[in-house]
Amino acid sequence: MPTMPTITRRTAIAGLAAATASATLPARPRAGGVLRVASTWDFGAAANDAAVARFKRGGTLIDALEAGAQVPEADLTNHSVGKGGYPDRDGRVTLDAVVMDDKGHVGAVAAMEDIAHPISVARAVMERTPHTFLVGDGARQFALANGFTAEKLLTPEAEAEWRKWLKTSKYAPAANSENARAPLGGSLDHDTIGMIARAPDGSLAGACTTSGMAFKLHGRVGDSPQVGSGLFVEAGVGAATATGLGEEVTRIAGTARVVSSLRAGMSPMAACREAVEHIARLRGSALDGVQVGFLAMDARGQVGAFAILPGFTYAVTGDDGRSTVSKSASLRSA
Repeated sequence: MPTMPTITRRTAIAGLAAATASATLPARPRAGGVLRVASTWDFGAAANDAAVARFKRGGTLIDALEAGAQVPEADLTNHSVGKGGYPDRDGRVTLDAVVMDDKGHVGAVAAMEDIAHPISVARAVMERTPHTFLVGDGARQFALANGFTAEKLLTPEAEAEWRKWLKTSKYAPAANSENARAPLGGSLDHDTIGMIARAPDGSLAGACTTSGMAFKLHGRVGDSPQVGSGLFVEAGVGAATATGLGEEVTRIAGTARVVSSLRAGMSPMAACREAVEHIARLRGSALDGVQVGFLAMDARGQVGAFAILPGFTYAVTGDDGRSTVSKSASLRSA
């Protein structure tokens, strides 16, 4: 009589996990369809439109994301991104950005001064160096050596807000200030724009750019330029970006966690919710009044989002090429 193999609890669990993974792992879509773009906050709609327009002119997926991210970077009324961003507590505007595709290509810069479009410098890091991340003066030197022009980033309006802040030097970030009006972003903004996209051939990529936390300690870097925290992309699985208080996102490598949940078969919204609930369990009352949100896109271009507090919005470009702003579901009511 043949001897039956011994099945232990460990091998049974491993076999079940392998079977589940093979059953739920999204297949890479075939070519066809339209460019799908999703981005954080109301001002993401204009960024999406610029990305779609660039793609229609024959640009690559990275071309499209760069063009989209440059829109809020150049908007002087947007005080959470680019040239109009609020400075750190020393009055210095420092910018962070990252770009990533689904082939493992990554470029990022952080704490960079005097360069208005950090997303473009991040792309140059990806394409022209053997590195993935340059910071501070090194990032600035690299930008200047590669044709970027130095300019003063501190606008009169941002400087006025900084001098007002100096009277108390109190930091108390306001949740969802990205969608505040007069001015857009709010004087205590701490956020970013994150963009994720799927090309008609199924390839995926993402980008983030930010001026970071208003009146932060000089040298502070949040989640936005960090792969796996502010942005993560994986071929055949999906992409995710984060928003809100970056320190909370980095504690759990938030976007890597979201994409891992997509890989396990969760929907984009469920994957974002799982990450938010994990932060809530981990941090408890430390999250009172704190906003963190995630935005995800799976391999088929389906989009979902979830946040700690209500108020997080995101823009999605549909099959008709138009961008629609939606409100994210949230864990708490206020």
